[in-house]
Amino acid sequence: MLCGIVDLGSNTIRLSIYQWEEGQFRLLLNKKTMAGLAGYVHHGVLSDSGILVACRTLAGYRALLDNFNVRDMRVFATASLRNIVNTAEAVQTIRDVTGVGVEVLSGEEEAALSFKGAVLPGGVPTGVLADIGGGSFELVAYEDMAITTACSLPVGSLSLYTHYAEDLFPTKAERRAMRAHVRELLDRAGAANIRSQYLCGVGGTIRALVKLCNDVCRRDPELRTLSAGELRDLYRFLKAGGKDVLRQLLRSAPDRVHTLFPGLIILNAIVKTCGVETVSASSAGVREGYLMDRVLKTGA
Repeated sequence: MLCGIVDLGSNTIRLSIYQWEEGQFRLLLNKKTMAGLAGYVHHGVLSDSGILVACRTLAGYRALLDNFNVRDMRVFATASLRNIVNTAEAVQTIRDVTGVGVEVLSGEEEAALSFKGAVLPGGVPTGVLADIGGGSFELVAYEDMAITTACSLPVGSLSLYTHYAEDLFPTKAERRAMRAHVRELLDRAGAANIRSQYLCGVGGTIRALVKLCNDVCRRDPELRTLSAGELRDLYRFLKAGGKDVLRQLLRSAPDRVHTLFPGLIILNAIVKTCGVETVSASSAGVREGYLMDRVLKTGA
């Protein structure tokens, strides 16, 4: 059996095609569109232009799946449609224009599905998970493969950049404001009570940060971990700005030139708050969790 899972996110819209038999699945294809839907939100409203971008992308994905004779297409949205005031209107317009239904996940559902996709299939049994998206980030503490606390906070790499940065590289004052905002959200969520040396990182921001570190430090390109010290070194590297830093970003993460630094600010705040020493970037996440839960219907 084949199934296409679409993650309608605030920064990227991703399509993953999976094949499964007898409860086991494998990824066949990944396609990513840098839609930047968070940039189309004004005063809490996703504009008609933003909705049209979503419609065009989903219609293109539907056509792609038709070419592969994949009939089953499941679409879910995270902060892109969850954190706006015209959610129902956007979902209905997408259905009317494309014929595609969209399930809008709550923050709690997104956190649980990220955990299910990234940790349950053989991850470290006790730790903390952080899923940094374009419009929100989810934080999950777990022990012995069971969630103890989970929360979703309404800021992500793209929304942080959009609200605070005037140029490609945030100024010192802008960085300070970003850090203060993230720390305030973490404090409100009681994140200081979450303590773990190990963090499972989910999402394109964390994977891109690992790749950047591998490139800058000339590490093995297959490495998927970062220490807290290496994250601090990356922060110092990025805050220097300038053409050399820009050239490196364009080599390592060209599609995240403007969002990687804000994403690093979020990750550093989590690492400092929770006492994390090692970050491991997961290749799986919410899409795999959604497949397991909604399609394969596997138990926790």
